[in-house]
Amino acid sequence: MKNIYTLKKDILAVGRRVYERGYVASNDGNISAKIDENRILITPTGVSKGFMEADDLVIIDYNGKVLNGAKKPSSEYSMHVKMYQERADVNGVCHAHPPYATGFAVAGIPLDQCVLPEVIVALGGIPIAEYGLPGTDKLFEPVLKYVQTHDAFLLENHGALTIGKDVLNAYHKMETMEHFAHILFVSRMLGNVNTLSREHVGDLVGLREKFGITTGGSCAIDSDPKDDGPSSPLNNQIDEDALVEQITNSVLKHLKT
Repeated sequence: MKNIYTLKKDILAVGRRVYERGYVASNDGNISAKIDENRILITPTGVSKGFMEADDLVIIDYNGKVLNGAKKPSSEYSMHVKMYQERADVNGVCHAHPPYATGFAVAGIPLDQCVLPEVIVALGGIPIAEYGLPGTDKLFEPVLKYVQTHDAFLLENHGALTIGKDVLNAYHKMETMEHFAHILFVSRMLGNVNTLSREHVGDLVGLREKFGITTGGSCAIDSDPKDDGPSSPLNNQIDEDALVEQITNSVLKHLKT
């Protein structure tokens, strides 16, 4: 069993960080820590994460029954419980609405490009889970198809979710995701996203294994320009040239007749 005093201290620290960094507004977001196989410590509903006190936190069982605490637990407690049930290695969950990552979630764009080495090592790719009604099981159900292979998720038209070996680890993944989303947004505005090669990504995946990161959800590797795949820029250029030539020949033939 984890030390509840320490878990409370960690959740309060993470609550202040997500609030001060603008990852949540008003009373948004929720954070939890696994105590044991039957109980979790979770943030209350209706309380700003930046102004919580230790007594505000609530201990509940896996059915949502309050075991200790005067406040009502987060309405999204079932999402947290499900993460712990699905992944035995997960002991902390963080849900927030960081602006850049949530912007990608609203735009329907996953954060899965192979761009930053530290992101590839820490998170791999970040998928988008389809929209689910907040406060219900429908919110987390779309996440389940990704939970065994990923530690960070965009929630379509809603926000972001991260899981980790403890509360601080889950928060750090949220911070990494938002930092990546910000950088990717800027590079898109500048007009170019320079992705890493398949070889470089392979080296980074090797580092993941070396560091004991067992989740296998890697980023999406772009096709090599030398490949014959449809995403190859060179192949697209050849197709366009052939099309122009075909149209030109057709027009000349028509003029001659």
